[in-house]
Amino acid sequence: MDYSVVWMVVLGAALAGFVQGLSGFGFGMVAMACWAWVLEPRLAAALAVCGALTGQILAALSVRRGWDWKRLLPFVLGGLAGIPLGVALLPRLDMQAFKLVLGTLLVLCCPAMLMAQQLPRIARGGRLGDAVAGLSGGIMGGLGGFTGVLPTLWCTLRGFDKDAQRAVIQNFNLSMLVVTMATYAATGLVTRATLPMLAIVIPAILVPSFLGTRLYLGISEARFKQVVLGLLTLSGVAMLATSLPKVLARFAI
Repeated sequence: MDYSVVWMVVLGAALAGFVQGLSGFGFGMVAMACWAWVLEPRLAAALAVCGALTGQILAALSVRRGWDWKRLLPFVLGGLAGIPLGVALLPRLDMQAFKLVLGTLLVLCCPAMLMAQQLPRIARGGRLGDAVAGLSGGIMGGLGGFTGVLPTLWCTLRGFDKDAQRAVIQNFNLSMLVVTMATYAATGLVTRATLPMLAIVIPAILVPSFLGTRLYLGISEARFKQVVLGLLTLSGVAMLATSLPKVLARFAI
């Protein structure tokens, strides 16, 4: 086993576990920013989903937030419809396109979320908008555990307070990741060859995830969110810088 790959996997898992523990989402985004450089997409996706699920279980035990079924249900129903679409798309991805899409997602979403306080609040959309946000989260979850990215942005734009948003995203992510992991296992994306990497990822998450939840409980989330999203934006720029020239070269005359 290539030890440089192992260390990159450990680093990605630890950083992602901390971010997810702090914010309630983001494991897939952070982990993929590291893993997309060294792992093929399907393996990276399986590790991201398993790692995100592990982190969400730890966060649910550490940061208890109530289940508001009326608010949560549209997100969950939309997410359940989106997961099969994401899983169906995953085997058709190539590495450079995968990095390009992920980098674009990071560059567009993270600055938008940093500026969320300056953006107009969305008063319309209601449950239908919540379901569409859940659908997008389900699709992204099927592609590699990014379930919380777009739903979190939607909740921010809807003006949910910190605890209400945490309750929706934490419970939504947990529900989606359980279904996604089961789907991966049923479709053969989690194989025996994946197990050694899972044995590296899961222990690497535990302490950082716990520390992230402690910080969420004791310190204002806003400052940490700014730092995390800023770093993710830089990661997205780096991924675009490496993948975009190669993708454009395919269309060169």
